[in-house]
Amino acid sequence: MITLIGVLGVPLIAAALLAVIPDYRLSARLNGVMSFIAFVAATLLFWRRPAIGDFILVDDLNVVFIVLSTFVGFTTSVFSASYIGHELETGRLTPAYLRFYHAMFQVMMFGMNLALVSNNIGLMWVAVELATLSTVMMVGIYRTHEALEAAWKYFILGSVGIALALFGTILVYLAAHSEIGGGLDGMAWTVLVAHARGFDPALLDIAFVFLLIGYGTKVGLAPMHAWLPDAHAEGPTPISAVLSGLLLNVALYALLRFKMLLAACPGGIAPGPLMITLGLVSLLFASVMLYRRRDIKRMFAYSSIEHMGIIVFAFGMAGPLGNFAGLLQMVMHSLTKSAIFFSVGHVAQIKGTQRIAEMGGLAESHPLLGWSLIAGVAAITGLPPFGVFASEFLVVSSTFARQPVLAALLVLGLLLALGALFMRVSAIAFGPVRGPAGPVQASYLPMFAHLALVLIAGVYLPAPLVAWFQHVAALLG
Repeated sequence: MITLIGVLGVPLIAAALLAVIPDYRLSARLNGVMSFIAFVAATLLFWRRPAIGDFILVDDLNVVFIVLSTFVGFTTSVFSASYIGHELETGRLTPAYLRFYHAMFQVMMFGMNLALVSNNIGLMWVAVELATLSTVMMVGIYRTHEALEAAWKYFILGSVGIALALFGTILVYLAAHSEIGGGLDGMAWTVLVAHARGFDPALLDIAFVFLLIGYGTKVGLAPMHAWLPDAHAEGPTPISAVLSGLLLNVALYALLRFKMLLAACPGGIAPGPLMITLGLVSLLFASVMLYRRRDIKRMFAYSSIEHMGIIVFAFGMAGPLGNFAGLLQMVMHSLTKSAIFFSVGHVAQIKGTQRIAEMGGLAESHPLLGWSLIAGVAAITGLPPFGVFASEFLVVSSTFARQPVLAALLVLGLLLALGALFMRVSAIAFGPVRGPAGPVQASYLPMFAHLALVLIAGVYLPAPLVAWFQHVAALLG
């Protein structure tokens, strides 16, 4: 129970405190400390788990998501301290907005953590919506015309997606009603999976289509992706890191839960082909769109769409190897993409712009930052020895053994993305120095920690971690 208080109670307490603390430095430190406590509590879930109840479930699947979420939340809070401090100094944010920002950051973490530990499909939907609304408000925190437009677009498209997900959730409840009856049992994951064989398969099929489109909007899958580039480009960079590294994973987790439910119902449609199609479309679409990006944060937003497509594709292929590759790709993407946004945030502050054409010579003017960005791009494009190479190799090899044509399309998308990202990053890192070249007042530790973990994962995966992922992959079917 103590671990659950740490994962859910600490963010709520932190949000209440941060909403009233006027001193920026104190609130930034408190934000980091409370995020660290939540991460420690999440790590303890490997050994001490709360009892399964009507509303709470911690099992071998969601503990992976919870630990990853709280870790990236903690490192982002450390990065955020220096980043947001610069925004305060330059006048882009006021002290009142900073209090709002820190409080909403913890509300967002609470919403995501609650969604991950929910044993109730209705509570999970509410938690996902809470996390979405908190990020909507942070995307528009600069109060510029562009930021407000991005927040509004995010709210509208997100609301459409979550409404479709709600309809799908209601249909699941109706499909279970004849077998389980009404009440909380008809909404509990553990009860639903145990009785899924008796559900109406036709109703469950329709439900999954709505859920795939609804939660797929939150995942950022094409063609429901339109909110994602704007939200990344106009919101604070720490929120971009959290969006790519965490919130997309929470919606993915919901999809995986419903996929397990559908797989347990004989006579239902196979969810794999639908997920493979959306994943492959997202990968190929985003890979092509990368060539047209002129804003650095928008470019990496499309990279997130590309990688979520790979992950959904892998889970759609399923099987022990496909699910293992999907889990590994999800973890590597979260760590790598958040590290890239840490770097991009400081680059944009130094240059005073997000336009790629107005950056240049970063490896000469700021060698540490420039080469860190290059390392991040090398990692996210799947070059060895980084961990993304291992996960993408597993996805390609497992697909080639079963569907060579799909493997060829997958490789095509990966190569297109690699070419686009290196074409853009070479313009930023090399050539003549363009734009301001002032000193960097930033904490590099979160970025280095993420890149180090991704590098280590590419060289060596500990046997207990491999065994854990294999076990979770088997649970996913």
